[in-house]
Amino acid sequence: MLRAVIFDFDGVITDSEVLHLRAFNQSLVPYGIEISTKDYYTNYLGFSDFDCYKALIDNDLLKIDEQQISDIIKEKSKIFEELTKTESRTIEGVHEFLQMLEDNNIPMAICSGSLLVEIEIMLEESGLRHYFAEIVSAEQVKKGKPNPEGFLLSLKKLNETCQPPIDANECIIIEDSHWGLQAGKDSGMHTIAVTNSYDAEQLSLAEKIVAHLNELTIDDLQQLCA
Repeated sequence: MLRAVIFDFDGVITDSEVLHLRAFNQSLVPYGIEISTKDYYTNYLGFSDFDCYKALIDNDLLKIDEQQISDIIKEKSKIFEELTKTESRTIEGVHEFLQMLEDNNIPMAICSGSLLVEIEIMLEESGLRHYFAEIVSAEQVKKGKPNPEGFLLSLKKLNETCQPPIDANECIIIEDSHWGLQAGKDSGMHTIAVTNSYDAEQLSLAEKIVAHLNELTIDDLQQLCA
């Protein structure tokens, strides 16, 4: 039985992955580093900001101490906020899908590697904030995706107001990357992938793959949790 849906954010709700890449690269200009589009989608897209910068350090590309990452994240967040004011947009089919879930009284949450302020700004500007009962962002977890901590925390938060408690196998996660799908699978939840960032072959961990969320019916979701 379907009782909740948890969404990734960037690349699922909003078409913002390219804005994150631009913000990363602008923040890295003082350090003489640029992440190529191919490298970002291959190696970094599923990471939180912290994990992305740490990977650059670990790969001996970014020559700073790990303690300095928080300062770069603040700069990147400022850049990203400016970009979203003029360039962020909701992905096709999202509004209809969220309304369908609301019409069927299905609680919704977001679990993202982005910062809370970034998520809130884009949700408010797109008029989608009211759909989501809970948001779990990068600051709230110790380990980002592919670790399942964020999805499990999202479910825990939903269960603070849901009775009887929702079991993991009554929940669907929606992702656009293999990192997120691995986290969803390891959380014991059902998985749907959208091909906004990667093609279907790279999302084979998902139980169901779609091009747009509005292709899915409530019966499709219920069958997944049957």
